[in-house]
Amino acid sequence: MNTRSGVASYTPVPCETACASCDVRALSLCAALRQDDLSVMERVSTVRNLLPDEILIHEGDPARRVYTVTKGMMRLSTILADGRRQITGFLMPGDFLGLADEETTSATVEAVTHSTLCAFARADMNRLLHDHPPLQARLMQFTRAALREARDGQIMLGRLAPVEKLSSFLLMMSTRMEARGLPANPVPIPMSRTDIADFLGLTVETVSRSFTKLRNQQLIRLPDAHHVDIVDRRALAAVAGIDQA
Repeated sequence: MNTRSGVASYTPVPCETACASCDVRALSLCAALRQDDLSVMERVSTVRNLLPDEILIHEGDPARRVYTVTKGMMRLSTILADGRRQITGFLMPGDFLGLADEETTSATVEAVTHSTLCAFARADMNRLLHDHPPLQARLMQFTRAALREARDGQIMLGRLAPVEKLSSFLLMMSTRMEARGLPANPVPIPMSRTDIADFLGLTVETVSRSFTKLRNQQLIRLPDAHHVDIVDRRALAAVAGIDQA
């Protein structure tokens, strides 16, 4: 397998599993299509399988494809002027990558865990959107949700205390899992502490201390490195400054 700056070079393969049996169909863009229309997506889609930390797209690459995450988790990041990495978001199964109508990609996209995505050429997706209006409405829903998440992210980053930021992050991850019909507690945290730090604008040491503080306050338990058991959701929300009424 050839690589370029950490990017695996290979040819995507056609979808081997029918869209009708996809685990995330109800969450993804294609939920807008009727059963007998799914074949139109299958014909133009390919599958990308990524290893942990494998790069799908570099920031600044031509925006030739859009994607739906079907398994795993992806992280979006950008390099700041001073050379630091800022993670701008995490994509979960059902999420759509490519909402922005840009000529080049605005973030580097990497796999956090083993991940699988359905890929579509932009030209093919544009034709699907033109021929199937329900897809356009579904895409608008995704866009509104992305804007809400961006707003929530700005609020989270604007919090002064690191423990407030971490509490907001844990509640956000729990809410996103619940929206996918998955267990919201314990909260799966597949990303590293470094990833969390780069998302919250903190140091790794500060993130670790904030986890310890929340645990010592008996607001969370840490059964292992990649799960957080929220013991008192209302109290954690109070720390985050979130109204749970």
